[in-house]
Amino acid sequence: MTKVFVNLPTSDLERAKAFYTALGCEINPLFTDENAACVVWAEDIYFMLLTREFFATFTDKPIADPNEVAQVSVSFSRDSREDVDDILAKGLAAGGAEPKPAQDYGFMYSRDLDDPDGNSLGFLFMTEEAAENGPEHVAEQSAGS
Repeated sequence: MTKVFVNLPTSDLERAKAFYTALGCEINPLFTDENAACVVWAEDIYFMLLTREFFATFTDKPIADPNEVAQVSVSFSRDSREDVDDILAKGLAAGGAEPKPAQDYGFMYSRDLDDPDGNSLGFLFMTEEAAENGPEHVAEQSAGS
């Protein structure tokens, strides 16, 4: 397994750190300073929250405002619909926003959460049957019932 680092711009590093810790993430102090914070999602998944100025040192391209432009949406699977609702409640209480209503496809339930900077996160629960066999199989089974 490779480690995954997702770099996200922020206009307020302390606010962003508070938001992600409210979701249950930890901040790795070894890779955190006044310009950046390393958010630990899982053993091999990290978000690097970078001040917009520091983010700009890594590219010659303009830094998009995630409140205005969707460039990336990162999604995380959860163990249940309740887990999806729980993390959304935590994120909304910590200053996040839900940009659209929950999507319920029967085999999959998902909700989106924008962090205070507008970076898009998705949280979803998919039934084991759909995860193993694909959504078409679930639809066929439902139609045959």
